[in-house]
Amino acid sequence: MASPETGLHPGGATLHALAPSFANCRAGSHGRMRIRTMSRLSPSSSARWLVAAIACAAHAQDAPPATLPPVVVTAARSPQSLDRLVADVTVIDADEIARSGAQGVVELLQRQPGVEVTQNGGPGATSGVFLRGANRGQTLLLVDGMRVASASVGAPSFEAVPLDRVERIEILRGPASSLYGADAIGGVIQIFTKQPASGASLDASAGYGTYDTRTASAGATLALGAARLAVSAGGRRSEGFDATNDGASPFARNPDRDGYRSEDYSARATFAIAPGHELSAGVMRNRLDAQFDGGPDFDDRTLTTLAIWQVASRNRLADGWSSHLQLGETRDDSVSRTAYGDFPFRTRQRQLKWQHDVAVPHGVLSAAYERREESIGEDAGFAVTKRATNAIVGVWQFNRDAHTLQANLRRDDSSQYGGQTTGAIAWGWRFAPEWRVTAGYATAFKAPSFNDLYYPGFSNPDLRPERARNAEAGVRWSRAQGEWRIAAGVTGWHNAVSDLIVFQCDAAFDCAPRNVADATLAGATIVVDAAWRAASLRLSLDLQDPTDDATGNLLPRRARRHGAFAYAQAIGPVRLGAEVVASSHRYDDAENRRRLAGYAIVNLTAEWAAGGGVTVLARADNVGDRDYELAAGYATGGARAFIGVRWQP
Repeated sequence: MASPETGLHPGGATLHALAPSFANCRAGSHGRMRIRTMSRLSPSSSARWLVAAIACAAHAQDAPPATLPPVVVTAARSPQSLDRLVADVTVIDADEIARSGAQGVVELLQRQPGVEVTQNGGPGATSGVFLRGANRGQTLLLVDGMRVASASVGAPSFEAVPLDRVERIEILRGPASSLYGADAIGGVIQIFTKQPASGASLDASAGYGTYDTRTASAGATLALGAARLAVSAGGRRSEGFDATNDGASPFARNPDRDGYRSEDYSARATFAIAPGHELSAGVMRNRLDAQFDGGPDFDDRTLTTLAIWQVASRNRLADGWSSHLQLGETRDDSVSRTAYGDFPFRTRQRQLKWQHDVAVPHGVLSAAYERREESIGEDAGFAVTKRATNAIVGVWQFNRDAHTLQANLRRDDSSQYGGQTTGAIAWGWRFAPEWRVTAGYATAFKAPSFNDLYYPGFSNPDLRPERARNAEAGVRWSRAQGEWRIAAGVTGWHNAVSDLIVFQCDAAFDCAPRNVADATLAGATIVVDAAWRAASLRLSLDLQDPTDDATGNLLPRRARRHGAFAYAQAIGPVRLGAEVVASSHRYDDAENRRRLAGYAIVNLTAEWAAGGGVTVLARADNVGDRDYELAAGYATGGARAFIGVRWQP
């Protein structure tokens, strides 16, 4: 997890790998700054070049720094220095992902600030992610800038994203519809997949664990002149454990093992046409076959296929002016096979994005046009199977002396729910070398899903989008001296959500979703990130009150307190770690009658750099064999272990 001030992650290293080391600024004969770039640019390289171009254009009067600070992309749709960040962001970098030993994206996210998860069984089971107490469908998932979600359900399938293909994750907490449109009420989780590197390389990994869990993955990168190609493939398989427990409905209980298996592949190619001009294309596909309990006498399972393709052109049109044109499609198909028949949901999202980033005095101005076409399978029996949304968005970043300002404005026009305008403004002030305060206000909305609008017999085509108004403020402190570094921060928020869509039945037993509820999501996130010599420490604590305004009840499956603690110590080639993930009690229902007990689980890790590019990783989860639930009636598997080996010469 990266600190907004220092770029620290739990291993104590910095994120300087994200900085554009290939670009540098030099004064021309007339005192103007010019950019000198390498001839070959990867997709992530062109973003790095933009950071360098902006720094040079905005600060032409200053001497160029030796290195640029680490950057994030999600908080402003373009590279933004961490030391100027006004949003509440966590970065999970490649080192943390590799060392985590996590079996999936959901497990990795569970340990992050502001994040709660729910899962109906093991790693392959249906899952949900709550950001700052918002609903599952109010968290937007992006993969390399592409929206990923089921258009029918209206929520992303995090369990279907293959972790082995992930290079970095950025978590933006707080409403972000003014940047990305619908569904970003709680925030945005953007996943960046692995990109082609320079030169030729190979890598491979394999592992084995409890419940006969087996994993394998391999990849290769090849560079031919101005072209780069990266391919990878992998698979996971587990016999699993009984997904349900004694608290499950007797109509769903089936005391058998509920395992999963997945197979994925990805390929990406880039071609540098000329300095500052690059074409790229990529594809990723994962097929997940996960068993679940839907009845006592049938092997119920859900087959989920997540597929993404995209092509892009990145161009430096002039000094300080960059263009990014992206076209692609995401597919989220699922078929649940039960004793009562098959239930298919096939959805597509075709997406076009064209964005320009221009360096202006003391900052950056970004403008973009987007078009998204959503569709579901015509065999679903819905009255409407397609809708389209056109959007324009503008972002202004201003940096001068100790002050930073960011303003966003976006207009979405949908063929189904009409026009929606959202905005945000945030300010940061470094009033002392070690101290910085931030404050912001933002609006957001969530579009009703196709299931909400058109599911035969249980829908409402007159639904309005859910809306949110959020205010937040934070303070951050950091210090580095000698061999130790520490950063700490607290961010408080108050998010008023109205027109929530709730499924209910009236006196005539007419059951349908309706805009009848309001909720308040309020709380604070505390983060401490420290490193000393070969040791590192991370602590996060969320104190929140996500409640239904009408009843005062907690929203389902959300706690008032949750957090994580991690400590790691390197001893020569060995790195040992321990972490605690904890939560107070929650309720599984809106009436707060079915209580889910609080829990605290302890996980242990060990990593050994054996030499020759070989790393051995061992992980033990829930070493105390704590019996706890993330969803009522569903088991979480108890104590388990995993050992793996990675090879990357």
